[in-house]
Amino acid sequence: IGSPRWYYLLYELDEDFKELFKVKAEFDTAMDYSLKNIKDFAGVAYKMQRENDLHKINDEAMARLIEHASRMAEDRDKISIKFREIRDIIHEADHYARTAKRKIISAQHIEDAIEARYFRSNLIQEKINEMIKKGRLMIDLRESIVGQINGLSILDLGDIRFGKPNKITASIATGKVGLVAIEREAKLSGPIHTKGTLILQGYLLEKYGQDKPVSLYASLVFEQSYSEIDGDSASCAELFALLSSLAELPIKQGIAVTGSINQKGELQPVGAINQKIEGFFEVCAQDGLNGEQGVIIPSPNLDNLMLKNEVVTAVEQELFKIWAIDTVDDGLEIITGFPAGKRLQGGSFSKNSVHNRVDERIRQLNRNVLPKAVHQQTEELLMD
Repeated sequence: IGSPRWYYLLYELDEDFKELFKVKAEFDTAMDYSLKNIKDFAGVAYKMQRENDLHKINDEAMARLIEHASRMAEDRDKISIKFREIRDIIHEADHYARTAKRKIISAQHIEDAIEARYFRSNLIQEKINEMIKKGRLMIDLRESIVGQINGLSILDLGDIRFGKPNKITASIATGKVGLVAIEREAKLSGPIHTKGTLILQGYLLEKYGQDKPVSLYASLVFEQSYSEIDGDSASCAELFALLSSLAELPIKQGIAVTGSINQKGELQPVGAINQKIEGFFEVCAQDGLNGEQGVIIPSPNLDNLMLKNEVVTAVEQELFKIWAIDTVDDGLEIITGFPAGKRLQGGSFSKNSVHNRVDERIRQLNRNVLPKAVHQQTEELLMD
């Protein structure tokens, strides 16, 4: 028994392996959230309790355990079957029940066990949040700033992973270089992040380059980031920072963004959505919730939401918000307060919109970089 990673690696590198192990059986780590599977899950948990001579688990405790198993699967329609971790939680909950001189494991004991396991491993997260609070990691939460946004990243330490905000900034100038990702130039960008940056270029060219060249110099950077980054889950945030800088419209810094995009401006789901939301929530909570803070996520991630109780309570009390969006345009209106804008006949965009302001700025940058006669000739050729 082993992980798929080791199987495929040995199959590829060891000639004898494929001869010795001709039959492979794959086991999933999650099952559907159905009545039958819930009963089966509970049956296994009760068996663990009996075999280890632990206190009985009441119905509320079992419900909390099943809820946590669904969170482990990162899907409301699934239940994790990583029973080693489930067993450890039951054992620790039994300890809390015995310490409190109770004869039954309650939902609170399960909750205490889950929280204790997290608390023992989250020192680095606490240190990062402390640095943000003291201003050593510069994260703005209350202002509106042009060309700046809070993206969300994940730190995976093996036994724990958590989300944290990253300041992303964009700068625009006259030039022909195009889009420059500073992480890529500094060789701190992985291949998937590089792909995400190239997708941004494709979006800009399709959106604004139908009737003119897109001549500009634009740089994107994760501020105060000194290690390699990878993944495309920040591509939506990067695009928002870029469009904000082009349109010269400020972004509300109390709103963090996660999600990848395609060249058509559609939002695509990302991983670890709960940890990203909760990580930003904790940073906002230590600064003081004001009802204006929240996180923008892709709509396809709604089924993955299994948030901690304190986040759910804050959302219910309208102290914290979660927006699920389908397209870039949906998000632009939330973070800027301006309409995104529709393309009109002739290629321009509706007045006083984000896209109109971006389009006009690109035309201005074109005029700066190209001789006037050449620019007019180029536009005439494109129009023809």
